[in-house]
Parts: sequence; structure tokens; C-alpha cells
Amino acid sequence: MKSKVISIEQSVDLIKNGATVAVGGFVGCAHPEQITLEIEKQYLKRHVPNNLTLVFAAGQGDGKDRGLNHLGYEGLVHRIIGGHWALTPKLQKLALENKVEAYNLPQGVISHLYRDIAAGKPGTITHVGLKTFIDPRIEGGKLNEITKEDIVKVVNIEEKEYLLYKAFPIDVVLLRATYADEDGNATMEKEALTLDATAMAQAAKNSGGIVILQVEKVVTKGSLDPRKVKIPGIYVDAIVVASTENQMQTFSENFNPAYCGDTKVPVDSIEPLPLNERKVIARRCAKELVPNAVTNLGIGIPEGIAIVANEEGIADQMTLTVEPGGVGGVPAGGLSFGASTNPVCILDQSSQFDFYDGGGLDVAFLGLAQCDKSGNINVSKFGPKIAGCGGFINITQNAKKLIYCGTFTAGGLKVKIGEGKLIIENEGKAKKFVDAVEQITFSGEYASSIGQTVLYVTERAVFKLTKEGLLLEEIAPGINLEKDILDNMDFKPIISPELKLMDENMFK
Repeated sequence: MKSKVISIEQSVDLIKNGATVAVGGFVGCAHPEQITLEIEKQYLKRHVPNNLTLVFAAGQGDGKDRGLNHLGYEGLVHRIIGGHWALTPKLQKLALENKVEAYNLPQGVISHLYRDIAAGKPGTITHVGLKTFIDPRIEGGKLNEITKEDIVKVVNIEEKEYLLYKAFPIDVVLLRATYADEDGNATMEKEALTLDATAMAQAAKNSGGIVILQVEKVVTKGSLDPRKVKIPGIYVDAIVVASTENQMQTFSENFNPAYCGDTKVPVDSIEPLPLNERKVIARRCAKELVPNAVTNLGIGIPEGIAIVANEEGIADQMTLTVEPGGVGGVPAGGLSFGASTNPVCILDQSSQFDFYDGGGLDVAFLGLAQCDKSGNINVSKFGPKIAGCGGFINITQNAKKLIYCGTFTAGGLKVKIGEGKLIIENEGKAKKFVDAVEQITFSGEYASSIGQTVLYVTERAVFKLTKEGLLLEEIAPGINLEKDILDNMDFKPIISPELKLMDENMFK
């Protein structure tokens, strides 16, 4: 039998022009960097492969040049179906300039779509995305003017509305694993995440496509523990051995054994947050924790909640989870986001989203970028920037309690905190509370219809979602209601007749 181990140049030759190519990875975790880098090199040299349809569930990149940024050339791709776009500015640029057809679908939906394609189903049917910009009655997930085809449709089952995300054949899947034997059986023991490796490989094979696998090392046939094999060799067509620099565990760390369970490290060494607006927000959010809460933390300000909970001795009141699959431990930040230090379990991404979509999260803390009078949130599109929704819609439509956290204004905000008070020294230039959001990533109307508990926590005010709109429940000590809050909103919220002061201990 012909060897499956081939050169990196030969692997790219297997990708035909016009192919639909799905790529595994989350930021830098389990992304096949050697292969995507070589695709870029071959395209610049020979203009092949070209005219590709690119599919990815999670954002894969460093916000500059790595990851899927290698594929950001007009002509190399003609259509993109992606879950999170913020880390791929080169792909964003193509979409914004109408040089490619471009869609943004929820990360969890694309993850589930791989399984449904593998199983030969017509697509993924789910409530996730209803009444957001994904809903075809709003935008249908389309990101620009040249994108015309509807790939999402509304269906009615048992007198209830759902969205059908249509299945499509996948010609090529690019994956990364740790070791592969000579038959292609692959393990992922050094990876921080397993993601959708199994389902993606199955989807390609059952579409008549191929699977190209990047690994650290090829080992002797039959030497791998079958319980550790995530991708059986019957799915694998080609194996590429990567260089060390293109097999980093994340885009900021070569290898951290605490991310994959090889070691456990003490977490009490985590530096406490300085007393600033981020810490105040994190402290107020931490008050929403209940014992044993299964929790999801978004990137940015929400990351501080884990640090505050650890610092104040209440970390045991929550089990942190991250959408690509980690359960327990402390989620990593920056370009290691997606990994967790000391996880107790690393699930496949689709299994994590099964749990999320079914309502398994007790509470989710997510960023507050832009909010309107209906309680809608936008985190996905801001003028000439496509951030994408990622797992945001799966999480926010299904968590039992939802807390948005962020500063009240943005761009130059300076505050003074101490002695139990908050003083605004310099107001931010940009208002976050606007009359209408630019894009509906979270629907206040949908949340109200299912009776979801939703809070909006800032350093100076706490709002609650009601069927009538946003209700102002708390303000910070030292804050003037009219000058510091109402004058910096584009709409007037409902003011609670029992308006309370935030706990002054949070400002000490």
C-alpha cells in the first residue's frame, strides 16, 4: 500500500481548484499552520489552488498573518462560511470589499453541521439564530452585497419555528493531530483541544472528499493506544509532518502541559487585578454566581471574573467551561484563548455545544460592545470591521442567566476608584447604549419571549431586561444619574422606583 506520508508540497497539490475546504482549529489551538502556510506559498507562486470555498467554525488566526490569514487573497477563495472573523483581518478585507461571497454562521451550528453532513442529513435544524442577523428574515448571515444565496431558511416543525442550515459536500478537510501511525490513525494528546476532528474527517469521507492531516511525528503502525485515537486511519488520505514552529500548541505557547492534562499547576499564583473599572465590573458580576454554577466566560472583561473569583475565595462556586470543549480549570486568555489550565475534561466542540444549546449553562458572562433600547446586543459588526458571532449566539440564546459586562462608554474613559466611590475623570468618546444596534447578535425580544434572565453590568450602572425594555436597577456611589448615565445614552431606560446603590465595598 502506498505510504500516506507525503511532502507538504504534495499535500497542497491534492487540493483541486474550486474545492470546498474545511479547516480545523480554534485561534491557534489544533490549527494546521504548516498546511495553510504552504497553500499561501503555492498560490503566490503558481496561483493554485484557487476559487476555493473556505469553511471554519471558530476563528483561526493571530489577528495579523497566521492561521486563516494565509488564505486571504482574492482568487484563492471565492466563498467563505465562517463562525468567527475577528482574528482574520485579511479575510475580513476580502468580504468588506465584495471580493468574496461571505457568510457568518454561529460557531456551534457549523460544528454540528459537520456531524450532519457526515450523517447524510439535509442540514442542521435548530432554534439557534432565530431573530438575530442569522435569521433569513433579517440578514441570513450574509456579510456583503454580492452574497445572494440563502443558506439558512425558516422551517416549521410541530407548529414551532426553527432554522435549517443547509448541508453541502466537503471536498477537503485540513486537520492537526499530535501523532499518526503509518496507516493514518491519529491521536491528539498534546493538543489543548480536540474540536471537530472526528466529525470533520467523517464529513469529508462521506462527501467523497479527502482528509489531509498535519502531525508532530509519524510512529510505527499499531503502536498507538486505540483509546486515544481521535481520527482513525480509514478517514485519512495524506499525512504531513510539521516543523516545530508550525506545530505550536497555541499561537503564544509552544507547549503548556497544564493545557492537556499532562501536569497540574497551582492557580493561586495568578496575579490579582488592579482596582480599576474592569475589576469593579468583575466584582459585580461575581455576585451573580451561585454554588456549583456551570459557567461560560467570554473573552475580554469577562475573563477578569475568574481572576476575581479566585482572588476573593469563591472560585469553587463555579465550574468554568469554554465553548471549544474545555470543562473545569481556568480558561487561558490572549492567543491561548480556547485552552484551559488544569481542565478536568476536554470534550469535542460539538458535544460542548450540545450541552450549551440544550440549556446546560447556569450562567454566561459575555462582553458588552453595543446595546439598544430593546436590549439587543451587537458584538459582530462595527462599521468596516467584521468580528463575527463565534459561539456567542449559541451561548446567549440558551444560558439560564446571561450577564453582559463592559464599560459604560468606550474610547478614552478614565475613572477614579476608591473610598467606596466611582468618579468619572474623562468620559469615553463612544456611547455603547444606542437607539438601535448595527447588527443583532443577541435578540432582546427572543430572550424576553423565553423568559431568560439578562443583566447588563457596567462600572457605573446595572440594567435588567424586561418585556418593556431596559430597567436601570443600580448605580455606583459617586455617580450622578443625569450627567453620568442618562446623558451618555441614546435612549432613556426605565428607572426602577427602587433604584439602589451598588455595593460600596466593590469600590474599595
